[in-house]
Amino acid sequence: MYDLIIGNGTIVDGTGGEPFVADVAISGDRIAAIGTDLGEAARFIDATGRIVTPGFVDIHTHYDGQATWDPELAPSTPHGVTTVVFGNCGVGFAPVRPGQEQFLIELMEGVEDIPGSALTEGMSWGWESFGDYLDALDDGHYAADIAAMIAHGPVRAYVMGERGAANEAATGEEIDEMARIVADAIEAGARGFSTSRTLGHRSLSGEPVPGTFAPEEELFAIGRAVKAAGKGIFEVAPSGVIPTEDHISPDLEVDWMCRLAEEAGVPVTFLMLQTDVAPDDYRKHLELVGQVREQGHSVTAQVAGRPFGVLLGLTARHPFMVCPSYAPLMEATLDERIAAMREPALRATLVDEYTTMIEQLRVAEPLLAKAMENFERTYPLGDPVNYEPTDADSIAGIAAATGRDPVEVYYDALLERDGHAIVLNTLLGYTDGDGDALFEMLSSDHAVIGLADGGAHCNLICDASTPTWMLTHWCRDRSGPQLPLPEVIRKMTAETAALFGFDDRGRIEVGLRADVNVIDHEGLTLRAPRLVADLPAGGTRFLQDAEGYDYTIVAGQVTREHDQFTGATPGRLVRLTSAHHQPIQASASETRRKSDVVADADAR
Repeated sequence: MYDLIIGNGTIVDGTGGEPFVADVAISGDRIAAIGTDLGEAARFIDATGRIVTPGFVDIHTHYDGQATWDPELAPSTPHGVTTVVFGNCGVGFAPVRPGQEQFLIELMEGVEDIPGSALTEGMSWGWESFGDYLDALDDGHYAADIAAMIAHGPVRAYVMGERGAANEAATGEEIDEMARIVADAIEAGARGFSTSRTLGHRSLSGEPVPGTFAPEEELFAIGRAVKAAGKGIFEVAPSGVIPTEDHISPDLEVDWMCRLAEEAGVPVTFLMLQTDVAPDDYRKHLELVGQVREQGHSVTAQVAGRPFGVLLGLTARHPFMVCPSYAPLMEATLDERIAAMREPALRATLVDEYTTMIEQLRVAEPLLAKAMENFERTYPLGDPVNYEPTDADSIAGIAAATGRDPVEVYYDALLERDGHAIVLNTLLGYTDGDGDALFEMLSSDHAVIGLADGGAHCNLICDASTPTWMLTHWCRDRSGPQLPLPEVIRKMTAETAALFGFDDRGRIEVGLRADVNVIDHEGLTLRAPRLVADLPAGGTRFLQDAEGYDYTIVAGQVTREHDQFTGATPGRLVRLTSAHHQPIQASASETRRKSDVVADADAR
């Protein structure tokens, strides 16, 4: 008798092959059989009319601190995520010398917008080396499996002290010590090493992340250490994300990363977004990556599933907060603020103050002024949400259609849904006001889906819901070209798993981990983000609900049922213990068809 059978579901198995109807039997934490007439089980889930997928492997999160106090790992796990990787963007919490804890908290708060008070109250610390940190995580039980990379910022600060934190040049001995620490961390189970080189990543003090200006000598030494460990990946948040400010051009960044993969033989992955300054660069960079991959080297872009932007609203942050006449409302309740803002006199005053402020900033701070009047790329998000709105949906488009001033439209949009409306200000990935560039990147064989940033930017974004958006928009609802469901599932499961060395998950296959989603794809719905104050010390964060995840199963246990946590926490820390596996590049001709899979299962 099996522990669980998921019956009659349409299996999208993660390989990119055609979906097929079959049953999936689970024993313990493993998939035991796939086929028909499999026998009996202690529990049966009828998945008729549902898709059955592998659990999603999210390779870009920031639960480094949250994992020490929160077993649920929201906002990622409500969206079918069963494995999370953190330690991204060059920030983390190990290694740490006694007394450096506050520096690392401020670094994380500045770069990833995680409330420092929540980290201070929620974290217990008690480790020094990265191996010690993994040992602490080993004690936890979670709603998803967790894994961690070692980050450049803590390593530099640990080895060089204040000089490392200030991005001063490292000596040869210090570089050797950093490489040794990274190698030891990977030997202890780290998934790899991450560094950040964008000036947009700054600590609370305003200083760039340690490692931002690291020369090739330092980067290549660490890359060789990763390679020498025989496993692990080298991840980069590259310079060029903000081309008007960053210190190295995107072309040069892609060049040295490709050379690192070639010369050091280490797998490299980097974050890639479309920018307004160079909106077509992503095509060139994907072409370069393709050339390197054809030569047998592993370089992979991580791309976003939707535009990168900030969420604004009366329940969170919004632009009218900087107006002098808004100051008396800062401590008021939401209902009190709404009532006051609906008064015609205050409305006129705040609209005038905001307009005057923009006019002044055009001279003094033109970039800030541009962000504050980005009306062509600012959109009411709606509920259910729409992350690919049209020009007509923008604040500017609504203003033109109704003959109103854009600032007035903006103001009124914030008052919708009794003040719970959310407005999206797109910053990257939406230059042309549509998702065509994102579609190209998501379609590339040289890219995987990343950048969901679960646990980070708590008061600005909630991109951890990306898997649900991929399934609803790109596979079902988009009016333009869509992505095939099997390919989207593959990019969120088998490919991300393989890239980060998870060889026991990411596919519905006998013998692999029983990490499974049962999803009502036709009814799947992504709701508007909502701000809650549930972090330690009363810290706030955006959460985003989905409707349609009938079951999420981790290691054979149901962790979420009908969009609610069950209380089961079978997730554990997963250390990297085997040689690194290359990304899966399955094509339709390389994947097994329905008849092959069912025949194999019946033969068993």
